[in-house]
Amino acid sequence: MRRLALGLVHHPVLDRQGELSTTAITNLDLHDMARSAKTYGAEALYVVHPLEAQCELARRIRDHWIEGRGKKRIPTRAVALELLRIVPTLERAYDELGGGRGGVELWTTAAQARGSITSFAEARARLAEEGPPVLLLFGTGWGLTPQLLDEADLRTEPIRGVSPSGYNHLSVRSACAIALDRLRG
Repeated sequence: MRRLALGLVHHPVLDRQGELSTTAITNLDLHDMARSAKTYGAEALYVVHPLEAQCELARRIRDHWIEGRGKKRIPTRAVALELLRIVPTLERAYDELGGGRGGVELWTTAAQARGSITSFAEARARLAEEGPPVLLLFGTGWGLTPQLLDEADLRTEPIRGVSPSGYNHLSVRSACAIALDRLRG
C-alpha cells in the first residue's frame, strides 16, 4: 500500500471571480482534516500557506493541542494534530514527502472536473499498489488553480450531491472526509 499524505492548499487557489487568490487558515479545517487524516491512515496533512503570519497561526493551533493546555483537556486531539506540517509552498511538501516533485504522485480533487478523470474505485486500487507516495490536494476558496489541476498526475472524480439545483460547494473538510472514505474506507 502506498504512503498517503494530504495537502490543504491556501495558495495558489481561486477566488469567487476565478482570479488567483490566497485564503486564510481556518481553525476548523485544521482540526477536522487532521482527524480525518488520522482516521484513514494518512501520514501527514500539509497546510500550504505563503504568509508567515498565517503559518505561525497554524503552528500555535497545533502546539496548543499537542503540547499545551488542549492536550490536557482532550488528549486524543493531539494524536491527530501531530500530523500537521505547515509549509510555505507545495515544493516544500514535495521535498518532505518524496524528495521533490519527481518522487511524489500528485492527486487532486475538484468540484469541477478538468481533463482525464479517475473514479474513486480506480484511485483506491492504485493506492493499494506499490508506487511513490501520494499527495492528495484539497483547495480552499473556490478551488485549486487550473495550472495546479493540470500538473496533477491523477484527478479524482468530483464529489457530486443530489441537489436538483446542481449546487455543489462542500466545505473543504467535508470533501476531505468523503474523499478519504471513498479511497480508504
